[in-house]
Amino acid sequence: MAAMYESGAGSGTIGVGVDDLVSGEAVALDLPPANIGLRVLSGLIDIIAGTALWFALRYAGTALAGDTDTAMLVATLTLATIVALVAFPTAMETATRGKTLGHLALGLRTVRDDAGPISFRHAVTRALLGSVELYGCLGFPALAASVVNTKGKRLGDLLAGTYVIRDRYTLKMPQPVPMPPYLEPWARTADIATLPPQLTLGIRQYFARRFSLTPSSRAVVLQRLVVETGRYVAPPPPRGTPGEDLLAAVLAERRRRDTERIARENMLRQRLLG
Repeated sequence: MAAMYESGAGSGTIGVGVDDLVSGEAVALDLPPANIGLRVLSGLIDIIAGTALWFALRYAGTALAGDTDTAMLVATLTLATIVALVAFPTAMETATRGKTLGHLALGLRTVRDDAGPISFRHAVTRALLGSVELYGCLGFPALAASVVNTKGKRLGDLLAGTYVIRDRYTLKMPQPVPMPPYLEPWARTADIATLPPQLTLGIRQYFARRFSLTPSSRAVVLQRLVVETGRYVAPPPPRGTPGEDLLAAVLAERRRRDTERIARENMLRQRLLG
């Protein structure tokens, strides 16, 4: 199919969902949430560990306080509950940047909604809600919330803004789009502004999925991408340039320029620090 380059205004961004995570290089981060089975098994491991720690602390406190001081026994029980159900999971997730004992055993990790590592605030929020939904309600609220949420979030995740991913999942990076040889002289001299990350991602996804689209859908998507990209390119490519070749040339040239810029910055940094 040969859709030609045209100038004009386009609307909308192609190929990017509202929940997509996009890196600085406009590559969608595919961090799949852990499935319900792994979440349940991980939760059971954490509940068993927390309960065992609670009994151990209660036994130790009772042995130290004796049977005569009722106030001491109540204080010991309260302290054991706080340490086992809140303090320990909070410290564990904060120290490991998102891993509980169950997560360590099954290769899971808690991350923020933007895929970044969690902090103490996220960990303590999850632990506080977890003490209620996991221990106080036997995990039923957590299971119900995980089933209806697309990312398998329990109530603590919803409040903290986190979710659990498969930490051992290998991220597959897309192959770079090659430069059409006949457009290389034009691309090296053209003024190509930095494309918005979502537009760049839309172009990448078009090349990755174009053969699975119907001819009519492929033509519509290509035309919109070409029109939107045209706002960042001057002068236009040679007359008759296919739209796919234009998009490939723009991506390849931006990648070349960014690579050279980063190399220059690294050399300058080495000279200044060396």
